[in-house]
Formats: sequence, C-alpha cells, structure tokens
Amino acid sequence: MAAVPQSAKTTAYHTGCRDSLGQLYHHHHPWLQQLLSRRLGCGESAADLAQDAFVRLLQTPRHLDSFDGARAYLSRMAKGLCVDHWRRQDIERAWQEALAARAEVHLPSVEHQQIVIETLCEIDRMLSRLPEKVATAFLASQLHGKPYRQIAEELGVSERMVKKYMAQAMLQCALIEAGFEASL
Repeated sequence: MAAVPQSAKTTAYHTGCRDSLGQLYHHHHPWLQQLLSRRLGCGESAADLAQDAFVRLLQTPRHLDSFDGARAYLSRMAKGLCVDHWRRQDIERAWQEALAARAEVHLPSVEHQQIVIETLCEIDRMLSRLPEKVATAFLASQLHGKPYRQIAEELGVSERMVKKYMAQAMLQCALIEAGFEASL
C-alpha cells in the first residue's frame, strides 16, 4: 500500500462535505478495502462492503477529527459490516436449506426469495437488539406457537412478565414496519 502523505495525517474530515468525503475516500478507501479483504477472505465482497461504508458516511454525515480518528472509525465500521455480512450469509444459507427441503413445484420466484431474505435479516437485526428473555419469549410465541403460560414456566417468570416481553418485541416490530430503526 502506498505511503500516506504527511499532510493527510493532519486532515480532519466532515463526511457531509463532498470535498472532504472525497479526501476521506482517497486517503482511506484502499486501506479499508484491504482490511475487509483480510477479514472476509474475498476481494469482491471486500470491495462491496468498502463502498457500503462510504455510502453510509454519505447518508449519515460525521465529523472525523483526524486521519487516525478516521481510521479508527472506519475500522469499527468494517467490523460491523463484516458481522452483518456473515449474519446475512447464515440467513441465506438457512433459507437455501429450507428451500432444498421443498418440492421444486412449490419454490417461490427469485424476487420473492430476495424479499424473504431481506425480511429475515430485518427480523434477525430486531431480535439481536432485544434482551435475551424478550427474544426467547417472542420466538417461542410466534415461531413455536407456545402459550404465554408455558413460556413463563420455561423462562422462570410470571405470565404477566411474558406479556411485557411480548409488548417490547411487538414495539420493535412496529418500529421496523414504520421505518424506524430503534434499539432498546
């Protein structure tokens, strides 16, 4: 990788400014793509995620006070992008396994499959933000059809607490449906 000029090391960036974002991209994109490539073991996925990182910076402007501060922020962002990438791969793999178990005449269209995968990813993100007992209660109720009394017994809580857990989970579902990304 090429050496970074000393003048770049003292640069602050504001990603809401086109020129500043361009400098950030010029100074850090090759480094970020290389970092992602090492983590993912795939240059193509790394290139996609590096672009996604800069798109996110464009969508949500940030002030990065220095070259090193930008690297630290991009490194944290890269870690999150990798985790999201791996989780999505797990979801896609599980979906493909579920489809393989079905007769071919009943397979949904490719477009419908992508919608299902996106929906599953949204549900996964929502569940990952919930406290463990809330997520467990939600899955037991919605996925396994268990009554609240049985869930309460399994979790060692009251039935009333299960109702509170379900209200928390349903609120997160409603926020996703309304287009809000919220965390508890």
